[in-house]
Amino acid sequence: MSIVLITGSCGLVGSESVEFFYKKGFEILGIDNNSRKKFFGETASINWKKNELIKKYKYYKHFNVDIRKYKSLERIFKKYKNKISLIIHAAAQPSHDYAKTKINLDFEINAIGTLNLLELTKKYCFKVPFIFMSTNKVYGDNPNKLSLIEKKKRWEVNNKKYWNGIDENFSIDNCTHSFFGVSKTYGDLLVQEYGKNIGLKTVTFRAGCITGSNHSGAKLHGFLSFLVKSCLKNKKYSIIGHKGKQVRDNIHSSDLINCFWEFYKKPTSGQIYNIGGGRYSNCSILEAIEIIEKELNIKIKKKFVKKSRVGDHIWYISNNKKFMKKYPKWKQKFNIRRIILDLIYN
Repeated sequence: MSIVLITGSCGLVGSESVEFFYKKGFEILGIDNNSRKKFFGETASINWKKNELIKKYKYYKHFNVDIRKYKSLERIFKKYKNKISLIIHAAAQPSHDYAKTKINLDFEINAIGTLNLLELTKKYCFKVPFIFMSTNKVYGDNPNKLSLIEKKKRWEVNNKKYWNGIDENFSIDNCTHSFFGVSKTYGDLLVQEYGKNIGLKTVTFRAGCITGSNHSGAKLHGFLSFLVKSCLKNKKYSIIGHKGKQVRDNIHSSDLINCFWEFYKKPTSGQIYNIGGGRYSNCSILEAIEIIEKELNIKIKKKFVKKSRVGDHIWYISNNKKFMKKYPKWKQKFNIRRIILDLIYN
């Protein structure tokens, strides 16, 4: 039985990957030390998902390992090196706000942790495809420099070139990044160079917002999941900046993992792909709340905080064209309404 090694295996992307590849007949090595609970508190703990995965999947092996610990990781690679056929690196410190208060920790996890995994892949699994989850935050606040139009419930781009979203040629320079964006950029560039410079079969997915019912959404991370939970539980939501008109594309974790599957079947070295909901699946905060209100016939109390987060995007939609051209069999199944209903009812 071939093995998929997955870091962050109990998070949103990781757990969706576990379920998908297990059903494809793979054994899973899951690495997750529940740092999410340390970052964001008990409500963000992934223990519920870890227990579910262990109970449900006979060939799922869980390792409570910190990706900053090279030697601990090396023991896993050494033991299973001849059976590993895919590596999915989804573990991260994922929050802007947390990174600003814990700059060293954020960098160690997102940058050094990624370096550790690349080095071990080079040493023990050179020919194995390596998938890295990056972020649109590598572009800093450059998207905010686009000409935008303020509409009733959203900001919209006023530039035909970017109507279908931001592509991989968009600049990451001469802008303000969050510290989270910086640490992820370091990992992003490393993954590219281990492919282009050394020859590993690496790919970097620069994702927009990822969501789904497996998400342990928290205030500091997991926009749509946390929004839905707050609206259902408290019937109120605090909106930070941009009048709630800021736009995000949202890709369901199931659609994202299908990208992984297509890459696994036809890997390349050192490629980057912007991947997200695109024009097919996007919304503003106000629009998301409106969908919830209409579906449940409730009224959500909105609290507006004027000050925006540093480096936060006003409008961001991913242009998926490059990936779709290379992998034409990939199709999106979840639009924004279907995603929100999935979060409400699952």
